[in-house]
Amino acid sequence: MSNLFDVYPIYDIEPVKAQGSYLWDQNGIKYTDLYGGHAVISVGHCHPYYVEMLTKQMNAISFYSNSVRISLQEELAEKLGKLSGYPDYKLFLCNSGAEANENALKLASFHTGRTKVVAFKKGFHGRTAGAVAATDNPSIVAPVNYNRHVTFLPYNDVDAAENGIDDEACAVIVEGIQGVGGIHVATDEFLQTLRRKCNETGAVLILDSVQCGYGRTGKFFSHQFSGIHPDLMTMAKGMGNGFPIGGVLISPKFKASYGLLGTTFGGNHLACAAGVAVLDIMKNENLIDNAAKMGEYLMEGIRRIGGYKELRGRGLMIGIEYDFPVKELRNKLLFDHKLFTGVAGANTLRLLPSLALGKTEADAFLKALETEISSIHETTLNN
Repeated sequence: MSNLFDVYPIYDIEPVKAQGSYLWDQNGIKYTDLYGGHAVISVGHCHPYYVEMLTKQMNAISFYSNSVRISLQEELAEKLGKLSGYPDYKLFLCNSGAEANENALKLASFHTGRTKVVAFKKGFHGRTAGAVAATDNPSIVAPVNYNRHVTFLPYNDVDAAENGIDDEACAVIVEGIQGVGGIHVATDEFLQTLRRKCNETGAVLILDSVQCGYGRTGKFFSHQFSGIHPDLMTMAKGMGNGFPIGGVLISPKFKASYGLLGTTFGGNHLACAAGVAVLDIMKNENLIDNAAKMGEYLMEGIRRIGGYKELRGRGLMIGIEYDFPVKELRNKLLFDHKLFTGVAGANTLRLLPSLALGKTEADAFLKALETEISSIHETTLNN
């Protein structure tokens, strides 16, 4: 009998219903979602407007290829440019974050005629050939994923960037906040140095905003705190609130030509309906402001509880690093308190909730965290 290829360690929980920041499993048990399926749920599960838009589109037309006009693509590009603050950038639509980064790297190489890529230690850009080659994790880079053209520099190291980006570089690809790497926030000086070095050498600056973009940090893109303008910005996760969609925002300096990039499913009717719905909800419900406010509310609560080694992040992208492995803590939060959270490495608890998170859900997490950290502290004292 055929079975699934066993590549995911999974919890024996099957969510069968969702609404807002809540999930219900097959036994009717209710969970609070502080993780959003890896930062994917941006406007809340099953938002009525989102469901209405997709249902309406499904009943009209769900797919045709990019050989015909799809006005939803134009609507999505216009609304994205306006809300993000990049109205003069063009949009290329695809299906995932890895595909977005793949196309961004390809576009940079076409533009410069070069092959060298500068990436950063602990960075994660996806699992396809070009994206995984620029990912600092040898365990997921297969022999076929040629990466001798990639140089990895230390993240947030200004001196290394000064010396490591030269006129052989095709692209510099960097996350504004490293997600899988542990919620490490790029400093203003670091991002400004990357921008200046790319200007000096002609390299293309790619901001991987797949996880840290789309309003999660309290600005549309996390790099906007640093006042820089990348050449290319990649996005996915929160872009479709669960419907697969990715995209690249492309500076006016790049010239398009027929056949330069392409995709079968990218920018399909349903994906664009999801994308437009997300942007409408984000704008109408002020979710970017809510992400900033609720992020600070959570941060203040976590600081009050204490017991951590380091607290990192912006908005609703938060990493809490402890001086012990967090696997048991995460399990306690899930099974005893019915709270979904994530991890980044062995010692960091990762929070990536919906941008519509409210104080009720935040307080439930803080109360549970305080209970468990107090218990760990007491156990340590007794031992």
